Amino acid sequence: MLKTVLAVHIAGGTAALLSMFVPLITRKGGTTHRKGGWVFVGGMTIVSITAFILATARVLTDPTPRGQSAGIFLFFVSILTAAGVSAGIRVLRARKRTAPHRSWWDLGMSVVLTIASTLMAAYGLATGQVLFSAFSVIGLASGACQLVYWLRVPTHPMHWWFQHMTLMLGSCIAAVTAFLVVNAGRLGAETFSRVVWLSPAVVGGLTIALWTAYYRRRFAGAARVRPDAAGPQRAPA
Repeated sequence: MLKTVLAVHIAGGTAALLSMFVPLITRKGGTTHRKGGWVFVGGMTIVSITAFILATARVLTDPTPRGQSAGIFLFFVSILTAAGVSAGIRVLRARKRTAPHRSWWDLGMSVVLTIASTLMAAYGLATGQVLFSAFSVIGLASGACQLVYWLRVPTHPMHWWFQHMTLMLGSCIAAVTAFLVVNAGRLGAETFSRVVWLSPAVVGGLTIALWTAYYRRRFAGAARVRPDAAGPQRAPA
């Protein structure tokens, strides 16, 4: 049974890793962008569900400290991935909102991610695995930012654009990090190498910052959202 789940997990991860570049390099909002994006979302959804199953099995059946740590890490990544991908898609559906968004699903996912990240940080400190605590910062930042985004009134007509871009790039970071950690040995690196754990976050975080700055300059002339606003602008190329 678990072999089948693992095979599905690998297939989903492979589809996500191969397709994540398509939305990044194609015209935003175009047919290719959307199709490639949905393949990535589908792959990451499969990864999240199967990772949850595999992580639970690992924690329950592997008594070794390394096995327990691997299971807990995989469990956390499944939550981080699910929350990021879910919010990344949901912001598109709520892009015309001009008031706080109080969907139980969206707020619930953000809260679950924040709690899981806090527990991950505590686990890392309690077991002396500082990398776990360091990695949990990504989840804490993402969960907190999602909560703030959903609960505040939008102040920019392209609010959904920045949130969608940040969340999907964050999901790419999670996918790459998980792949590197799981396959570190095959790649000739230590599983708990700082380079393996943190390099995707550093590179991805810099990419998000630069990309966001670029589009903020591009949208600098956009009017602020008003209660009677007709709706958001069209996604740029």
